[in-house]
Amino acid sequence: MRLKSIKLAGFKSFVDPTTVSFPSNMSAVVGPNGCGKSNIIDAVRWVMGESSAKHLRGESMTDVIFNGSTGRKPVSQASIELIFDNTDGTLRGEYAAFAEISIRRQVTRDGQNTYFLNGTRCRRRDITDIFLGTGLGPRSYAIIEQGMISRLIEARPEDLRHFIEEAAGISKYKERRRETETRIRHTQENLARLSDLRSELERQLERLHRQAQTAEKYRQYKAEERQLKAQLSAVRWRQFNEQVAACEQRSSQQEITFEALLATQRHAEAAIEQLRETHHEHNQAFQQAQEGFYGVSAEIGRLEQSLQHRQQQLNQLKTDLDEGRRQRQEAESHLEQDQALIAQLDEELAHLEPERELAQEEALEADARLDEAEAALQDWQERWEQFNLHSAEPQRNAEVQQALIQQLEHSLERLAERQRRVKDEQLLLGDAQEEALQQSLEEQLALSQEQLEALSDTEAQLHQQLEGTLAELKQIQPRQQQTQAALQRLEGQISSLEQLWQSSLQPGNGLAEWLEAQQLQQHPKLAECLKAEAGWERALETVLAQDLQALVLEEDFSPLPLEQLQQGELRLIQQHTPQLAPQGSLLEQVQAPCDLSPWLAQVYTAESLAEALERRPQLEDGQSLITREGYWLSRHWLRIQHSSEGQGGLLAQAKNLEQLRAQQHDTEAELHQLSEQLEQLQTQRQQQENAREQQRQQLQQLSRQHSQWESQYSACLSKREQLRLRCQRLEQELAEISEQRTLETEQLGEARLILQEAVDAMAQVIEERDLLHAGRSQLREQLEQLRQGTRQHKDRAQQLAIQLGALRARHSSTLQGLERLHSQRERAQERCEQLSLMLEETAAPQDELHLQLDVLLEQRLERETLLQQTRQALDEVDQQLRDEEKRRTQSEQQALALRGQLEQQRLETQALHLQRQALYDHLRADGYEVQGVLANLPPEANEPDWVQRLETLGEQIQRLGAINLAAIEEYQQQSERKAYLDAQNADLEEALNTLDSVIRKIDQETRQRFKDTFDQINGGLQNLFPKVFGGGTAWLELTGEDLLDTGVAIMARPPGKKNSTIHLLSGGEKALTALALVFAIFQLNPAPFCMLDEVDAPLDDANVGRYARLVKEMSDRVQFIYISHNKIAMEMADQLMGVTMHEPGCSRLVSVNMEQALAMAE
Repeated sequence: MRLKSIKLAGFKSFVDPTTVSFPSNMSAVVGPNGCGKSNIIDAVRWVMGESSAKHLRGESMTDVIFNGSTGRKPVSQASIELIFDNTDGTLRGEYAAFAEISIRRQVTRDGQNTYFLNGTRCRRRDITDIFLGTGLGPRSYAIIEQGMISRLIEARPEDLRHFIEEAAGISKYKERRRETETRIRHTQENLARLSDLRSELERQLERLHRQAQTAEKYRQYKAEERQLKAQLSAVRWRQFNEQVAACEQRSSQQEITFEALLATQRHAEAAIEQLRETHHEHNQAFQQAQEGFYGVSAEIGRLEQSLQHRQQQLNQLKTDLDEGRRQRQEAESHLEQDQALIAQLDEELAHLEPERELAQEEALEADARLDEAEAALQDWQERWEQFNLHSAEPQRNAEVQQALIQQLEHSLERLAERQRRVKDEQLLLGDAQEEALQQSLEEQLALSQEQLEALSDTEAQLHQQLEGTLAELKQIQPRQQQTQAALQRLEGQISSLEQLWQSSLQPGNGLAEWLEAQQLQQHPKLAECLKAEAGWERALETVLAQDLQALVLEEDFSPLPLEQLQQGELRLIQQHTPQLAPQGSLLEQVQAPCDLSPWLAQVYTAESLAEALERRPQLEDGQSLITREGYWLSRHWLRIQHSSEGQGGLLAQAKNLEQLRAQQHDTEAELHQLSEQLEQLQTQRQQQENAREQQRQQLQQLSRQHSQWESQYSACLSKREQLRLRCQRLEQELAEISEQRTLETEQLGEARLILQEAVDAMAQVIEERDLLHAGRSQLREQLEQLRQGTRQHKDRAQQLAIQLGALRARHSSTLQGLERLHSQRERAQERCEQLSLMLEETAAPQDELHLQLDVLLEQRLERETLLQQTRQALDEVDQQLRDEEKRRTQSEQQALALRGQLEQQRLETQALHLQRQALYDHLRADGYEVQGVLANLPPEANEPDWVQRLETLGEQIQRLGAINLAAIEEYQQQSERKAYLDAQNADLEEALNTLDSVIRKIDQETRQRFKDTFDQINGGLQNLFPKVFGGGTAWLELTGEDLLDTGVAIMARPPGKKNSTIHLLSGGEKALTALALVFAIFQLNPAPFCMLDEVDAPLDDANVGRYARLVKEMSDRVQFIYISHNKIAMEMADQLMGVTMHEPGCSRLVSVNMEQALAMAE
């Protein structure tokens, strides 16, 4: 695999599309400083995925785009494409079948980077993955840029290890290990989350199991309740069905009466229909008379319009005839004028023909003389070109030497300026200020560390306080939630009892309407006014029974229209002062706004049934005994009521409501207190969290400041080291500048001698040139005179030809005009004849049309008389029809009143139907059939008993408390989820064990590969170092014991030296040592190509020769592309590529094949 070519467009100084081809394995790039040679190496590094603008000598990635010059505008994007020859199959896998691999990268001004692999868009990682293990990459040992040689030698052991790893091909192992570690971390995180989920699920399953058992019992109760409700609905449906049958019978009778009224109405409509037919006949007669009248009137209008039109047509024909005669006379006049013009044109044409022929002959003779003069000037031009061939050589030599002198003078000036700057820099470099800064930073770091520890302690205390507040919140929140749930249950029970209480006190439909009409619906019921002693509610309900529904009135009820009440049961009681209650009577156990002595004064209380039975013989007539449980007895009768619902339970319900409201008030107070405590704790928690967050931010800010000071301290240490190294490099640079100035001064003297010789030769050339210039001036004057005469003759001939052509064109157009005038005159004559004939034909029918108009006027008078007669008859029929419709309207109003009564009856029936249907649909929605439910009902089933059973079952359901109906299904789902999570946990643990084994295997292979590669590179370095230096020793050392992360250090001792560290070597020695290491790596794992950017700059000629021979020797296996200013290195190249900047700011490429150039020179 080798680099075939590089295509650059808009990249740095290469603004125009440029292709750099590498046909051989030794290619050198040369050119002056600043012309853009290193941009070629930057381009290769950039395409291979370099993401740091600093390594591309820029501040941002968009700096690689051409930013314009004095003569060029900036471009919008940069593009680089590398073409690789893969015929040897170096790239394996899916790209082994490709003989050529193309990699392209482009970037736009908005920073958008795009990568392409063989023309297909891809990721940056796809590009870097291709070169894993090949030795290629954006920062591999295959690309050695300016300054990298020194950085390679002075690199940290950890950085030097990177080159050994790349040579060993274990970069792909490190990538696999990094991916595996990422997977292990993700797997461990998933296991931790999974463990939390499983623990939480276990707690949820325990809670859901208890809730599911309660929910199952609730479902059983609800199923029984559903069955009872269905049976109760069936009983009510049966009652509604009976009421519907009665209503439908009444509706049938009213419909018969309504049908009789409709028959009377239809008889009236038949009479109206007969009158409408008569009206239709009279209307048709009227329309026919009207149509006849309008038809005659229209015919009269048409005849009058026709007469007017014919008169207008006669006037137009007379005007057209006059116009035609005028056009004929004009055509005859134009004919006479054109015939005279044709005769004049014929005479002018006969005169110009001979004159034009004479002018053409004179122009031909002038052309011949001009050709002879031009041939003489061409002979002189050939002599002049021959002279230029011989005279250009001294001029070129003088220009070359003059340019060389200018270049050397400028170079000497730059060297002097460079020497001055180096000396100035030596004076400016000092270490005292940096030492003081280092001491200041050390003190600041110590103070910052103390502040960090203090803030950490404060943050820990705030965290403990917050934990305490959160613990209190965890205790109060469940209590608040439980109290809230209890309050909601109480509110539900109160709402249910209130609905039951209101439904029990609600009067029937008929009674409700009567009460509303008398404005009595707002008066309280007796049950609402009573206040019974505790335990005697059942006894009062048994005695008062239906009288509890009585309305309590303040005024007398005698004035009420009681006879208007047609249905329902009405009970009224008037307020007045209660009488004194007999001792031991039930009246003592109640407080009421009215006198209840008629009901309760003769009813005495007993504590038990046994006591009542014992006292029963002592009772007198009208007296009775009752117990708390509702056992009511007299001497001759006994009443026990358990199962009948009736109105019993109203007082108990009122008592229960009062107790529930008291509990609700206490629960609301407790909830309010808990909410206030919870709100205070939440406020306290928020304040503590804010304080902790503020403390944490201060800690983070101080940590960042501490890190900045540490960075400044490290930078200060690094800067002091750089200052020391810079001073060493400046001393070396001054020596090199002095040597270069001496060499260039000698070259300047030689160039000035050669320039003087060229100037002397140029003086002789100038004399010969003056003689040739004199002969050229004479020939040019003769040629110009002949050209002027030739132009005059040609202009005269051309002018005559133009005049002749114009006369001929005018003659031809005049002949065509004569033909048109003849045709025009004939057409005008024919038009006049046609108009005379049409004038005679149009004037003939005028009298006949006047006769027809008189006849039509008489017919219109007759039709108008008939129209008045038919209109009078139609008005009489309209009056009769209006009278009959008035009578029909009266009958419709009578039928409408009866229909309203019938509709009211139907609405009542429909309401019953809807109520019955609602019960039926409710049963169907619950999955029941009415007839099936009625068939299974016991014979004694009635509405009150079933309502009582439903209440008892409802109390049982309420005792269950809050029910989570979804607990059963949720318990099953969570159980399945728990099993799934257990399986996932086992899979993750197995995957974690597998990944651990993969890590161990990767580490084992990495250690082995690194050890083998290190030994081989160390051996290669020990062999190459003596060849490069002519003796001495060099070796590699491991800085640690673990082969996975140990650093690599290089030791080198040139011949005759025993230095303790490589940093004591000179710049040239360091460069040769680095080259020996790089070439040792290449011998082990040669990359497809190697790019060297002025690595020979620090070397003298002898070392450059050794370096060039070593590169030449290795070029059999590796493709070398190097940048150099050294002539010895240039001579070793098979191909030279010159980078110039002819246009300021824009680089161009000039390529020379050295073998072809030498062959042409020989």
